[in-house]
Amino acid sequence: MSFTAEQILDLPFDVRPDPDEFVRAAMEWHFNPETGCAFWLDRAATLGFDPRADVKTHEDLRLFPNVAGELRDVRGEDLIPRGYGQRPDVIGFFESGGTTGAPKRVVLMRDWLDRMVGWSNANLDRHGVPRGANWLGIIPTGPHVVGALFRHHAVTHGRHGFTIDLDPRWVKRLIAEGRRDQVDAYAQHLIDQAADVLRTQDVGLLTITPPLLERLARDEKLVALVNERVKCIRWGGTQMDADSRRIFKSEVFPEVALCGEYGSTMIIGVAGERAGISLDDPCVFDSFSPYVTFAVVDPKTLAPVAHGERGRVLVNHVSKSFLLPSNLERDLATRIPQAAGAVGDAVADISTVAVFEDEDVIEGVY
Repeated sequence: MSFTAEQILDLPFDVRPDPDEFVRAAMEWHFNPETGCAFWLDRAATLGFDPRADVKTHEDLRLFPNVAGELRDVRGEDLIPRGYGQRPDVIGFFESGGTTGAPKRVVLMRDWLDRMVGWSNANLDRHGVPRGANWLGIIPTGPHVVGALFRHHAVTHGRHGFTIDLDPRWVKRLIAEGRRDQVDAYAQHLIDQAADVLRTQDVGLLTITPPLLERLARDEKLVALVNERVKCIRWGGTQMDADSRRIFKSEVFPEVALCGEYGSTMIIGVAGERAGISLDDPCVFDSFSPYVTFAVVDPKTLAPVAHGERGRVLVNHVSKSFLLPSNLERDLATRIPQAAGAVGDAVADISTVAVFEDEDVIEGVY
């Protein structure tokens, strides 16, 4: 099926455009003075190439430099494409965790929120997660995009959303300052709040990070409560090793679906765990191609590593609402072939580098 350049940027989440046609339409949108945002229209003069003329395929996105660091100082309004008109439907401006210096900022538009969450909801369906349940999330809110994504998930795939506010920056600061006792107390504070909701409300899906899930699992009464009431544990924020995933699923929560997501603020969304993977297989994450694509690369040359080898995750976000190609993330992963018809790589066995942008990386509880 063919689409016009205008249609291809606004397709439903479950209609996958030709990746090269999509990239060409996106370059026209983001670098046309009538529709692009001020940030990219100004930056275009320094690129050394013309995106509208020279970026014709998905592979051509490699021409772009990594400008993620420039998003620390950009004016929020300068990220909104002019093509949205005088009253753009902006959900909000959101920030990265600030783990490696001042936070970077992105804009979340309504159309991308609907598309991203629709795609992610469909992936939960593939995992057999029942719709219409109440959700509980122990998640960052405030400047972090995951809070907005969670709320929209909760009222579209689920019914109502309950939230416990998690401040990852505070935890990372405590760890950096060696105040481990306070980290422990704060983590328990979060679990205590979640326990109150689990005891008093009908919760069918729990969104939680692996470190907090591990802490919850120490409480036999809470484990019994989760096994009795919760149908799915949706984990993310930090990574879960293969042994922990196997133990949680086979021994601690044997009757509960366990479904991971890998995402970040700079992705403005998540990659979903591939359905049908056994506990003996690596946990593979597929991106929302062609809008969000991964490449697993050698960090020095940016050349792709071989399938099955490990490298750094390079992310392209290309949508109508936002453009951030060639962003070298702080994560390491194993390169896995993407699902049929999708571009880029799938990723597995995610871990975090020790040093990123000349700063020590602290994960904490998120």
